[in-house]
Formats: sequence, structure tokens, C-alpha cells
Amino acid sequence: MLYKIRDEITKDYDVIIIGSGLAGMTAANILGRNGHQVLLLESHNKLGGFATWFYREDRSHVFDISLHGFPVGMIKTCRKYWNKDIADSIVQLKDVRFVNPQFNVQTDFTKEHYSKVLIEQFGIPQTTVSAFFDYLASMNFYDNSQLTNRELFEKFFPGRNDVTRILMEPITYANGSTLDDPAITYGIVFSNFMSKGVYTFKGGTDYLINKMKDELLKNNVDIKLQAKVDKIIVTNHEASGVVINGKAVKSKVVLSNANIRSTVLGMVGEEHFSASFIEKTKAVRLNSSSCQVYMGLKKEASIPHIGDLIFTSTFPTYDSNRLLDLKVSSRTFSVYYPHETRPQNPEARIAIVSSTNCNYDDWKKLSAEDYEKEKQIMIEETIQGLEKFLPDIRDQLEIVEAATPLTVEKYTLHPKGSSFGTKFEGLEISMNLHKELPGLFHAGSVGIIMSGWLGAANYGAIQSNAIESYLLTKGNNHV
Repeated sequence: MLYKIRDEITKDYDVIIIGSGLAGMTAANILGRNGHQVLLLESHNKLGGFATWFYREDRSHVFDISLHGFPVGMIKTCRKYWNKDIADSIVQLKDVRFVNPQFNVQTDFTKEHYSKVLIEQFGIPQTTVSAFFDYLASMNFYDNSQLTNRELFEKFFPGRNDVTRILMEPITYANGSTLDDPAITYGIVFSNFMSKGVYTFKGGTDYLINKMKDELLKNNVDIKLQAKVDKIIVTNHEASGVVINGKAVKSKVVLSNANIRSTVLGMVGEEHFSASFIEKTKAVRLNSSSCQVYMGLKKEASIPHIGDLIFTSTFPTYDSNRLLDLKVSSRTFSVYYPHETRPQNPEARIAIVSSTNCNYDDWKKLSAEDYEKEKQIMIEETIQGLEKFLPDIRDQLEIVEAATPLTVEKYTLHPKGSSFGTKFEGLEISMNLHKELPGLFHAGSVGIIMSGWLGAANYGAIQSNAIESYLLTKGNNHV
């Protein structure tokens, strides 16, 4: 059932899930479908976490928050853990562009075409290209390789910053990876995309999440929105429920889809963990945040097809640190053509969303006046950047809004507005959480590998399996 805002929760549950990002929702759906009594809690007024959207002008303007792209594996994941209808609505984006001082490339983002571009446009020997892709395919999370992204590219393409740029830049936007992060954080994600290209959900994020909500309710998952968890209850060194607005709700298991640091250090408390575990948790670094500029076109406006995703930059070379700079030189445009992305909504207008990676502290330190000035500068420079592809776009715009890391923090409660959770070391803390505190599991965005729509959904499935194993040890008796 979908609780109303003022409804009181009067029963206990097998599993309480904190946060309705795709990991939390997927875990809830699997556990509910398997007969467990599940309560899904969300602090915001709608489900989805980062897979979200907002409306303007009586819903004629619809803006998706996330970049609309994920690997083909999302089809299998949705078919297995959700339903065929959702899986069948996933379609390929065939027009991805890179425009910068080093090159201009148009691709369908498949391994075959990428190989062709590297060989024919960048002059890389076919043997080297094949060896690179074979190396990525052989990468294994359990190998514990210390190789960094920087070392990976130097190994195969020494001195070729342009090659690093076309291979690395889209993944930096996809999960926040830098050249100094472990190569595994790049290799697995890039290989997933390279299998068949980039995909999106036809119908838009609002359509997707509403379908997922219907599936959750069909599988008897209870949902309560605007329900911020104050505390995770610990009884006899086991997680035993949560406190919402001062009221305790009991459960056998708690699964947190919140940030791992917030979960351990905030909602539970240091006193319930070993000193070494707390030390490791405090050492986990947050990932970068992001800014967006949302542009909605007038009803009568029309534009030529300029691409689905456009990675554009004015910076002379690739530099993952420069991608975070307040003085933006690189941005990605996601173009939403309504007849392609939202055919079910005849009133939907063309929308273009610009995304940039950035540092939270650069925005947080600004005064209120300077903050608004920087937002306006970002909007103006974004429009100027878009004019290179659509010279008359300024006259066709009806709505322009901007979001910063502070916006992300406000609506997602992610510390410092982190768009991709934590850096790689967060994955170990997340996966071992239930070993430190029985009954407490985690499925938030951690370790970069688990970032993005596909990674989040799959991690939710992984943790749901771990939860079922735990419940078996508890006697598998539903509350």
C-alpha cells in the first residue's frame, strides 16, 4: 500500500528500506515479490532518488535529472527484477557526439564503431585497440589490481591525451572517475557500455518510475514518502528497525540506500561498530557533485537532430580535474526530442539538459549574492555553448533553470551533493556492513562501479540476495 503522508505505520516488517534510489527500489521489488513484508521509505515526495524529474507549465515541460544513458544490460536487469513491459521500453541512443579542440567524433558508442574511430581517425594500430579491449574484458573486481586509470592509458596509448579523452571523458561524466582512480572503476563500466552502446528509457524517467511504483505495489511493498529516517535502531547488536519522526518501526532487517558515511556515522552511530571499521568509514572519500542547466523550448519551437548526447569542451586537452572547475570548460548536452523520448505525452516539448561535474565546496563557500551570480554566469555560458550547435536557440527558449551541488544536497540528502556516492574504498565498507552489524545492509552508490542506473539496480539485487540468506538464518518467518 501507498501510505498517505499522515498515515501512521502500525505494524512491523521483515525488511525496512531507507531511500528509493534504483538500488533500494530494486531490492524492495525482489524481496516483496518473494513474499517478504517490505516497507520502502523515501524522504522526498516521489520515488527514484537520482532517477527523477520535475515538471513546469502544467507538465508541458518535463526535465529528467540524470543523463539519459545506461548500458544494454539494463534490459536484462529490468526483465529479471522488474517486468517485461519496463524492459521492452528500453531503446538505444545511436547518436553520441564528442566536440572539442582535439577531435570531432560522432558514434553509436559501440565497441565496433569505437574501434574503427581509434584505428582510422586516431591512427592506433588494430592490434593495440584489440589488446586494450581484451584487457578491459579480462578485468575482475577480485583481482585487486593497483593500476590507476592514468597508468592504464599510458600502458596502451603512451603520450596520447586525445585517445585518453575519447575513452575516459564519457565515463567521467557517467560515474565521476578521474585519472587517479583505480582502473577497475573505469574498465568495468566502459566495457558494459561498449558491449552494445548507450540506452535510455522511452517514455522518460517519470514514466519509468511510475511503472516501477505500480510494480512495487503489485508485489505488496508498502511505501511511505516524505518519511525521513532519524535513526536506525540497534538491539543486542543487531539492526532492529528505524525511527521516523520520533516513532519506532521494527523490522528484522534494515537496508540503507543512503550514503554509506551517513548510514554508519549518522543514522547508526560509531558506538555500534569496531574502531577499525569506523576508521575505514571515515577514510572513505565522497565523489564529485554536478551542476545542471535545464532548458525548455517554446511550444512552436523545432530544432534539427543534433545528437542525443553531446560531450563538448573548449579546454585544449583532457584533464579530469578541470572537469570539476567552477569556471566550466566542459559540459554534456542531453537532448530530449519528445516524439522519440516521450511519445505518450503529446504536450511534452523539446528539452535540453546541460550537465557538468563540479566541486561542492566551490559553490558552498559563495555568499548568497555570489551564488546567484555564478548560477546566471553558468546559464549564460551554457546557452552560448549550445548556440554553436543551434545558433537561434536563445530565441526558442521558454524556461531556463539551473541546479548546483547545493540543490542536489537539498533534494537527495547526499553529503556535499555527491552525485556518485563515494570513491572506490566505499564499496568494501558497504559490502561488509552486515558483517559488522547483523541485520544492517547497504545498497547506496559506492565505489563508482556500482554507480549509474544499471550499477544501482544490480547492487540492489545483490543485496536483496544477501538479505534473503540472512533471513533464512533467522528462521525465514515473516513478521
